[in-house]
Amino acid sequence: MLYHLFTYLDKHYDLWGLGVFKYLTFRMVMAVLLSLTISAVFGKRLIRMLQKLQVSETIRDLGLQGEEQKKGTPTMGGLIMLGAILIPTLLLARLNNVYVLLMITVTVLTGLIGFIDDYIKVFKKDKQGLSGRFKILGQIVVGLVVGLVLYFNPAVVVSNHHKLSEVHAKNIDTTGMSRTIIQGEVYFTENVKSQTTTIPFFKFSEFDYNRITEMLGLDKSYTWIFFVLIVIFIITAVSNGANITDGIDGLAAGTSAIVGSTLGLFAYLSGNIIFSEYLNIMYIPYLGELFVFAGAFVGASIGFLWYNSYPAQVFMGDTGSLMLGGVIAALAIIIRKELLIPILCGVFLVENLSVMLQVGYFKYTKKKYGEGRRIFLMSPIHHHFQKKGFHEAKIVTRFWIIGILLAVVAVVTLKLR
Repeated sequence: MLYHLFTYLDKHYDLWGLGVFKYLTFRMVMAVLLSLTISAVFGKRLIRMLQKLQVSETIRDLGLQGEEQKKGTPTMGGLIMLGAILIPTLLLARLNNVYVLLMITVTVLTGLIGFIDDYIKVFKKDKQGLSGRFKILGQIVVGLVVGLVLYFNPAVVVSNHHKLSEVHAKNIDTTGMSRTIIQGEVYFTENVKSQTTTIPFFKFSEFDYNRITEMLGLDKSYTWIFFVLIVIFIITAVSNGANITDGIDGLAAGTSAIVGSTLGLFAYLSGNIIFSEYLNIMYIPYLGELFVFAGAFVGASIGFLWYNSYPAQVFMGDTGSLMLGGVIAALAIIIRKELLIPILCGVFLVENLSVMLQVGYFKYTKKKYGEGRRIFLMSPIHHHFQKKGFHEAKIVTRFWIIGILLAVVAVVTLKLR
């Protein structure tokens, strides 16, 4: 809103200083600061309100250190994060941008699914919360929205671009291309509708989803079905991974801040014609605007840590954890870095796998030997380390370090190919 207002005022009234809102980096920094402010100022008030309403999650007796201290801690703190993401985005981002509108939609929908789950647990006194099939159904709806918009919306394109001198430009056919001069360099760009994504570690290597239908001997008109199914799978997997990770103070929020920072960097580089040319990566027009959204997302995650770090004053609940995973998954897909998710979201992946392995092995050994056996002392894996005697603050810090290392590896894929 402010972007459009100040751009209009600057254009028609030439007011001093308002032109700075045209710069992505300025608006991103403002989004970070504003989301931090919202988290700090309104977070405290929301926690007091939740305490008055006695909105606290039932702590299961798992035999873990520090369980007694957590009883009575308010939950549904993800509402703080929702406000800290949406308000700066609505104020500072360009609301006519398809990617911004899509991310706002994903944030609201995934937050709503988590809110319903938390509401049933807290106010209906049902420990199971929202039924698993309805939770999955909600995630499928989010995946459908993301997949269909990215596949069919005409504004979602990639660009073939050429940096040429004025002399060389005369020797090529520029029909259908747009001509742009940036810092004295002449760029000719041609936007094309393409369903390609980046394959990490391989130079000039991109995967076109049309290859799936080609390998199956089907017509390309069916590609959208496979694309949407893959999007649904990714959003469901990452969203549930973040939900499982949210088991000890600060782990999910801190890890999400690391992942969000990396995806924000990718969005800025891929949406900038100069950097994409230098790095030889896919140039996606209009994508840079997600840099502002990513700033709000990171600011909200860090701001929430103020109250969620050990010992937590509030839990995010499913309102926050399902939203975090859904937003991260959608961002990665939009930026066309979904094949980097196993690396970038390695912490979520390991948490997910630890539960799957534990449950699968227990069922297998119970069927074979008549007695279920376990791989870990407890799953998810962060509880395994708690059982081994590690303090949860130490576990969280070490998981953050691993998350930072994985983020560095993901960024290195831009050049290491």
